Amino acid sequence: MDLVTVAEELYALTPEAFTKARNERAKQAKPEDSSMAVAIGKLPKPSTAAWAVNMLTRHRAEELTQVLDLGLALRKAQDSLDGAELRELTKQRRQLTLAVTSQARSMAGELGVRVSDSVATQVEETLRAAMTDELAARAVRTGQLVGALTSTGLGDVDVSTAVAVPEALGMSARPVAKRMPQLSVVPDARDRVEALEATAEAAEKKLVKARKRVAKLEARNLQVQGELEEVRRRASELEHALENVDDELTTAERKQERAERRYAAAHSDLESTREQLGDR
Repeated sequence: MDLVTVAEELYALTPEAFTKARNERAKQAKPEDSSMAVAIGKLPKPSTAAWAVNMLTRHRAEELTQVLDLGLALRKAQDSLDGAELRELTKQRRQLTLAVTSQARSMAGELGVRVSDSVATQVEETLRAAMTDELAARAVRTGQLVGALTSTGLGDVDVSTAVAVPEALGMSARPVAKRMPQLSVVPDARDRVEALEATAEAAEKKLVKARKRVAKLEARNLQVQGELEEVRRRASELEHALENVDDELTTAERKQERAERRYAAAHSDLESTREQLGDR
């Protein structure tokens, strides 16, 4: 038993199951290695935001890889001072982090954990930090985050206390994979097995083609989701601006009415004065 392996198991669990499982693993280790038992017992329960990102590494590995790959491309563009590419990648980053954060919330709900708006913001900040900083990206890949990450864009992100077991840096969490059924060979049914193998091979080819199609559509889906979030955000800003303009228009109209009344009164006084002077 080693601490990294135990942490890999524990941080794949839901927050509700974490503490009980951690204490049980520490209890199992105590008879053989008391120091290991103590180390396991000190493993911190992840925050909800950290847990959600950890789940992305296991349940949405492809989407998370897109985020981290785009972050690497951004850092290269910054190093090469490619302004046009940098602007385009920055736009994609904003769209992708919004879309993947939305997926993290949906996935958490499927696993029975509610992600609030504030927690979703922390998830988005963590993804942004992983795109900005290589060390933060390595921390996210471990699937053993205990707290959210933030980046100011100035200097390295501090991950010293953000990963449960620092020795895990450089490792990648094992994604949750779908298990394929196994065929058992029966000596007296060889022909049947060969027929099934041929069918399985044909099905596998179709599966590979379908997966490529799904991956392409998922990428497009993420992009469209990001664009939609951007449009919604812009619409919200415009609605707020419209409310302000409406208030200003109402105030301006009232001032105009008062000015028109003053003008009418002044014009009436002027005409009366002219008539009085004319009579003289």
